[in-house]
Amino acid sequence: MIKKDRAAFIEKYLNEKYPETPVPLDHRDPYTLLVAVLLSAQCTDIRVNQVTPALFDLADNPLDMSRKRIETIQKIIRPCGLSPQKAKAISGLSKILIESYDGQVPESFEELESLPGVGHKTASVVMAQAFGVPAFPVDTHIHRLAQRWKLTSGKSVVQTERDLKKLFPKSSWNRLHLQIIFYGREYCSARGCNGTQCPLCIELFPNRRSPVVTLKP
Repeated sequence: MIKKDRAAFIEKYLNEKYPETPVPLDHRDPYTLLVAVLLSAQCTDIRVNQVTPALFDLADNPLDMSRKRIETIQKIIRPCGLSPQKAKAISGLSKILIESYDGQVPESFEELESLPGVGHKTASVVMAQAFGVPAFPVDTHIHRLAQRWKLTSGKSVVQTERDLKKLFPKSSWNRLHLQIIFYGREYCSARGCNGTQCPLCIELFPNRRSPVVTLKP
């Protein structure tokens, strides 16, 4: 099976298995999604969803958040890890949204990525899930699965994103990135599969016997 055929098979398989793709991070609007995605760096979505109710009770909009002490924000988000940096970023971007964007989350990659603590992956998630703009956010899990499925060389998340965008139609990017996450968590996790054990890996590579050694981003 060549790469394009594998991609088509994967898309069909995931569409059948995950026809609905709810956003894993609880949020109320683009701003709360932005904050939740920022918090999810090196943290599980489950943990973020446990922390954000208290944070959004404290402040769920840029104006209110900008008026809170960084120490107060940090105390609430500490379970998410990297709390000093994340608290400073949340406070900083909230102030910028008030000063430069009338309190609204900007709808462009360039403007989002100029905000404190917002990298390309975070911006991609917000653009895709808040604004419906085609994007293919690649986290470490998608990066790993794309290597197991031989869709990319895995040299970097940038290369993986570029390769996936070439293989799949733009209209499917937003849905697919969530479907791959759902599948990975259920069947092809770091400990649950090494490229030889999950249903999709077996279907794609029935003759594979050796574990796949994936390159870290």
